[in-house]
Amino acid sequence: MKPLIALLFLTLPVFAEAPACMKIVWSDEFDKPGQPDPAKWGYEKGLVRNAEKQFYTVNRRENARVEDGKLIIEARKEKMEGGEFTSASVISKGHGEWTYGRVEVKAKLPAARGTWPAIWMLPTDIGKVNWPLCGEIDIMEHVGHDPGKIHGTLHSEAFNHTKGTQRSGNIQAPTFSEDFHVYAMDWTKDRITIELDGKVYATFDRKEGDKAEQWPFHKPFYLILNLAIGGSWGGQQGIDEAAFPQRMEVDHVRVYQKS
Repeated sequence: MKPLIALLFLTLPVFAEAPACMKIVWSDEFDKPGQPDPAKWGYEKGLVRNAEKQFYTVNRRENARVEDGKLIIEARKEKMEGGEFTSASVISKGHGEWTYGRVEVKAKLPAARGTWPAIWMLPTDIGKVNWPLCGEIDIMEHVGHDPGKIHGTLHSEAFNHTKGTQRSGNIQAPTFSEDFHVYAMDWTKDRITIELDGKVYATFDRKEGDKAEQWPFHKPFYLILNLAIGGSWGGQQGIDEAAFPQRMEVDHVRVYQKS
């Protein structure tokens, strides 16, 4: 029989040491099997954006579930309500929303052509302020037709992909589908940096005189974890339908703010 103290230790969530002068204010270690914790996550539903091929489902374990200490977001080749695939987009809106801080997501990504996983943030006022004026923070995007290239991007009214003016950076992660990597964002009043496994590869600064059109990143944002299929970017070289189902696995999500 193992000592009781060892058993107790094994049941406790293990947190990495917080960054200097910061503390964890919100997290999910995905240690309870079943549906994603409804106290922390909600869902998008339907055919949402970007001419994507998946129908996002709600409370459907085939598409979003916690198992073996991981959040599994799974895309399946099946028709549903106009979609050619099903998948999930889980969101912290109404459960976790922050202005400034650090967001870390440890994840393993799918590799199939046509997949488009993302870890990103939208503001709580998006229902009142239209995109892109409202702002968008993309902590991680990956498209299966360009394997291993990780993108971090900011969108605003002045700088967005519809104009070809988006602020972005990228980095190579050759083992993106084999290993878990930490995708992170640090956000202050005047700067946002995006990193992979502790290496900063994109830095965005607020310039003097910037208004909401240039820098709308001064209000609460919520987190989105989704696996899209096809669409305006993910589907540019088609979809390998024989490769499905595909999944994004998330080991943990941690949000830090200054103590």
